[in-house]
Amino acid sequence: MPAEEHTGSYYAATRTDRTAYPPLDGEEETEVCIVGGGFTGVACALTLIERGHRVTLLEQHRISWGASGRNGGQLIHGLGGTKQLGRFLSEDKIRALHYRGNDIIKGRIEKYQIQCDLKAGFIEVAFKQSQMDGLVEDYEEHREWNLDEHLRLVDRDELKSLLGTDVYIGGMINDLDGHLHPLNLCAGEARAAAGLGASIHEQTEVIDIVHGDKVRVVTRQGAVIADKVLLAGNAYQHLELKKLSGLVFPAGSFIIATEPLPDDVTDRINPTDLAVCDLNNVLDYYRLSADKRLLFGGRCNYSGKVPTSIEDSMVPRMLKVYPELEGKRIDYAWGGNIGIVVNRVPCMGRVTDNIFYSMGYSGHGVAPTHIAAEIVADAMDGATDVLQAYENISHFRIPFGQWFGNQIVALGMLYYRLLDEL
Repeated sequence: MPAEEHTGSYYAATRTDRTAYPPLDGEEETEVCIVGGGFTGVACALTLIERGHRVTLLEQHRISWGASGRNGGQLIHGLGGTKQLGRFLSEDKIRALHYRGNDIIKGRIEKYQIQCDLKAGFIEVAFKQSQMDGLVEDYEEHREWNLDEHLRLVDRDELKSLLGTDVYIGGMINDLDGHLHPLNLCAGEARAAAGLGASIHEQTEVIDIVHGDKVRVVTRQGAVIADKVLLAGNAYQHLELKKLSGLVFPAGSFIIATEPLPDDVTDRINPTDLAVCDLNNVLDYYRLSADKRLLFGGRCNYSGKVPTSIEDSMVPRMLKVYPELEGKRIDYAWGGNIGIVVNRVPCMGRVTDNIFYSMGYSGHGVAPTHIAAEIVADAMDGATDVLQAYENISHFRIPFGQWFGNQIVALGMLYYRLLDEL
């Protein structure tokens, strides 16, 4: 597959770091070779290089080319699977995972002066009482953690003043979460890792992994010989199929960006600049960019089909929330694949003692990727308890290849879409 440049997204058009890393040419030896230049790979590379390890990172296209550079930019706490970890880890250890991704990201933005439009403030919104009941439960759990001062439940009337729409019955604000420019974050972390000595190669496709005490990572231009390897391709993972096939399925998610909106409009539809995500199984998410565009995303497609027109597909969904945006110009429309796991728990573990993998964040990857990257880095350094706990979580493997798997997942999501409508 030939190397590709970034998709035509708002993020690619406004990226501040245009560093190009050279393709691998020949052989290179290292301690850790990371395959995949999205959030998982880049975050893990930076963690390891900060700890004094030698790291080589290989990316088939460009740094943050996939979902890491195309997503909604919502910084939301948590990591899938924590409810299943109680059999294997202490409550304190599990609790520490919830906001670890946010802390890592905020710390790196400050430490490395990464300009990525970080903004505090996130709200989950409910269409029906059962969803609102779930928010109340989440609030009570945060109260137990002594974090309830950062959360606030809001009713329909207050929500209308916050978001300028009456389609929701309530919601919950969390000021520990927020939003940012994901491509600029990932590129900034890569720049920081390279500055500390990481060897980064773009436009370098890995075509084979040869097992052994020293792993040989074979590319079209050469090879990397490493003590340890991390596979971090997420939805684009195509290596070690005997172990990993049938676990993660690519699903399309799509975003539109309006023209910059005037202040009177933004003051009406989102005066406090919150990131917004509804609680449907097939959900919509949106926020304002730094230059006051509405970035509106959703319509996750589990069958693998791409809409003939992303704009025609997404604009009606946006207008259901904000009919006053009728006629506003759409300047960008883009999509990409996210890695879906049937049980929504990220797949983390080891193929062999020295080949690790982490993938399948099911569309909630900005913060969770950073938690997962640290879990893998810790395991490479000998602290394997959390990684081993994730290895103990059972995953449903769908047989007969990716196409069949996507159709099964799509059929299952039809059921959940019906639940959203009830």
